[in-house]
Amino acid sequence: MIPDFELYIHIPFCVRKCAYCDFLSAPASEDVRERYVQALCREIRESGESLRDGKMKERALHGVIRASGENEPSLAKRTVSTLFFGGGTPSILEVGQIERIMKACRETFLFAENAEISLEANPGTLTMDKLEGYRRAGINRLSLGLQSVHENELRLLGRIHSYEDFLESYRLARKAGFTNINVDLMSALPGQTWESYRECLEKVTALAPEHISAYSLIVEEGTLFYERYGDEEKRREAGKETLLLPSEEEEREMYENGVDFLRKAGYRRYEISNFAREGYACRHNCGYWTGVEYLGLGLGASSYMEGTRFSNVRDLKRYLEVDGAPALVRELPEVLSEEEKKEEFFFLGLRMMQGVSAAEFERRFGESWEREYGASMQKLIRMGYLKQEGDRLFLTEEGVSVSNEVFAELLL
Repeated sequence: MIPDFELYIHIPFCVRKCAYCDFLSAPASEDVRERYVQALCREIRESGESLRDGKMKERALHGVIRASGENEPSLAKRTVSTLFFGGGTPSILEVGQIERIMKACRETFLFAENAEISLEANPGTLTMDKLEGYRRAGINRLSLGLQSVHENELRLLGRIHSYEDFLESYRLARKAGFTNINVDLMSALPGQTWESYRECLEKVTALAPEHISAYSLIVEEGTLFYERYGDEEKRREAGKETLLLPSEEEEREMYENGVDFLRKAGYRRYEISNFAREGYACRHNCGYWTGVEYLGLGLGASSYMEGTRFSNVRDLKRYLEVDGAPALVRELPEVLSEEEKKEEFFFLGLRMMQGVSAAEFERRFGESWEREYGASMQKLIRMGYLKQEGDRLFLTEEGVSVSNEVFAELLL
């Protein structure tokens, strides 16, 4: 069976940078956005040529060539199973620009008949015309960035929209015919409590979206939040009056109570931070966590093809200067070792509630995981962080709460 692969398209523009955001995104003029779309369409088409003639390694990987095995499937015959527009704020683009990007993709790649095509959108950037245009272009899954239902928290986060803006966007999306909608929420915000977070969950689940992504805030360097909250001791010494981040115990309470609340509301947790009604797990993200290959297109986009990781330049000026030419925007690749592939198998796969399979490990790597990882697994099982049932190994509830420590112990 010839395996599918996934596409990721990065749109690096937003109306205004959020206070917590460390993604590759920034405001830009209409002219710059248009030049970017033109360059992106070129990158799409020329990357497709590399796939069709089997020269992805020569053209896109700066001359790093690995021998192809006799049984290696022809890339020309592979289909795209999912496409994901991420950002930034993809919905900042005009309908015609999204249509041109989709046209380039359709003309370049072979899509599966039931391909999942997702687009991230922020309230405040959506209109009925846009939503209807996205539907015509083939977008069949919408991800709305709400983050909170409380106006004070939205202002603190630097969001451009109000809760009412979100409700209007959600209403328009349903009216436009979207039957697969995700809503993003954040917990562990400054000043947030379980009671205020529960109100977010109550209001969102009352709308019955198909999917909810519920992430804990991570304060990243280089963000406004890091300046405010990165060094709490210094901030307190300086006497700055600002809301405190929840303690680790409070953050854990929000997460665990949130999981229970969403379960009772009909949402199954299928990954540490993602919840869905039956049949609506995000196929694109599941592919990423389970090792499906993906091609990233656009500024800073990352790819994983044929055991090799590579990424595009992160400098917008350079990307536009070379007009998206794949051979000129690809960064030097990293060919993963077998050890690195095994590590990714665990620390990505164990994020899924279904865990990882011993049989799948043996199929991929030609050996049992017992020899290399058995001792660490047994130790973590005794500690109550991992559980094994039949062929599968997965995190326990206790293990989810300390997942990073579990991964470090297992892989070291």
